[in-house]
Amino acid sequence: METAVSIIVKSWDVMAIMAPYLLLGFFVAGVLSAFVPVSFIENHLGKRGLRQIVKASLLGVPIPLCSCSVIPVTASLRRHGATKGAAISFLTSTPQTGVDSIAATWGLLGPLFAVFRMAVAFITGVICGAAVEALTPPAQESSDACRDEHCPTCTRKPGANKWKQVFTYGFGVLPRDIGRALLIGVILSGLLGALVPEDFFTRYLNSEWLSMLAVMALGIPLYVCSTGSIPVAVAMIGMGLSPGAALVFMITGPATNAATIATVLQTMGRRTMLIYLATLAGCSLTAGWLLNRILTAQVITEQIHHHATEAGRFEQICAFILAGLLISAVLPHRKKGCCHAK
Repeated sequence: METAVSIIVKSWDVMAIMAPYLLLGFFVAGVLSAFVPVSFIENHLGKRGLRQIVKASLLGVPIPLCSCSVIPVTASLRRHGATKGAAISFLTSTPQTGVDSIAATWGLLGPLFAVFRMAVAFITGVICGAAVEALTPPAQESSDACRDEHCPTCTRKPGANKWKQVFTYGFGVLPRDIGRALLIGVILSGLLGALVPEDFFTRYLNSEWLSMLAVMALGIPLYVCSTGSIPVAVAMIGMGLSPGAALVFMITGPATNAATIATVLQTMGRRTMLIYLATLAGCSLTAGWLLNRILTAQVITEQIHHHATEAGRFEQICAFILAGLLISAVLPHRKKGCCHAK
C-alpha cells in the first residue's frame, strides 16, 4: 500500500510540474496548426540543395504536424522537387520536438536543456538530410497523401473559424494523439522513482558511453513521443543516468521507431534507411557527450526539486485540467482523425 501511494505521489508531482507548460504548449501548437498551412511548407522546400535541407529541418522543429501527415507531406515535397535529403531532414527534426514538448522540457529540465534539445533537433535534421543527399541519388516520386476529413492539420476548409481550429487541435486532437503515451510516461516515471534505487545507473551502467549506447539501443525501435519521453528521462536522471544519456533517449525514442524505419525503408530504400539510422545514432551520441560537458546531473536534479517544492495551487489546478484532458483523450471516441502527434 505504501509503495502504491509513493508511485501515485511521484507521478502526480511530475504531472504538476509539467502541466502549466504543457497547457501553454497545447495552445501554441493549436495556433501553429490553424495559421501555418501545409502548403507553406511545400512552397518553401521545392528545390534541391543544402538551403532546402536547412529550411526543412528548421520548419520541422516547432511545426505541429501529426505523424501520419509527416510522410504524406514529405511525399508532396518530393513531388515538388525536394530531394531525399530534404525529406529525411524534415522526418528527423519534426518528431524530436514540438512547441508542447519544448515547453515541458523547459519546465522540467530547465532552459539550457530545452534550448540544447531544440538545437540538436535542428542540427541532426540538417546532418542526416545532408548525408542522405550526398550519398544517394534522388528517389522516385511518391503519391501518398493524407485524406482524412477529420484531420484539421491535413485538410483545412476555406473560411473555417481559425480560433475554433486552435482549440480543436490544441486541446482536442493533440491531447488524443499524445495522451496515452504521455500518461504512460508519467506513470512510468512514478514507477521508476518509487521502485528503482537512486544509484541504479551509477551502480550498473557507470560508463558514460555504455549508458548512452544502452539507452540508444532501447530508444531506436521503441515508440516514444517527444513529450512522453520527458518524464521517463527525468526518472532516469533521478536514478543516476547522465543528462547526455537521457538526451540520447529523447532523440532516438521520438525520431526513430519500428514504424518510421519501415516507412523510410519502403519509400526511400534500404540505403537511405541505413544512412539515416547510422547518422542519427552518431549525432545522438555526439550530442549526449557534448551535453555532459556543459550540464551535470546535479543541476538537473536541483531544477526538478526546485519546481517540485514550488508547485502551488496554480500548478495543482493546471495538473487537474491536464489530467482531465488526458483521461478524456484516452477514452474511446467515435471519430478518430489520422493525426498522431510527434
